[in-house]
Amino acid sequence: MALRLAATAAAAPFAAKMALADGHATTHTITIKDFAFNPADLTVKAGDTVTFINEDGAPHTGGFDTGNLSTGQSAAFKFSTAGTFSYFCAVHPSMKGSITVA
Repeated sequence: MALRLAATAAAAPFAAKMALADGHATTHTITIKDFAFNPADLTVKAGDTVTFINEDGAPHTGGFDTGNLSTGQSAAFKFSTAGTFSYFCAVHPSMKGSITVA
């Protein structure tokens, strides 16, 4: 099942991140657990990477063409274009989140 994207007006800026040694790009992590994305809203900079990790017992889609992720699987997506991108789990559409790229 494909993940659907839609631009939205705003997102709460909460970033779970790990800075890389060179200080340029950053890798952010969104965990999927208890049928929710954590954090659900994330702000990143252009060039940053977001990794979706499924820590749930059920399969889920992460974001941005991750495909189905089984328990323990992860997928990453690099953001290069500014904007706000909404996403949801194609398996469980009530699971929603957004990523704002500054």
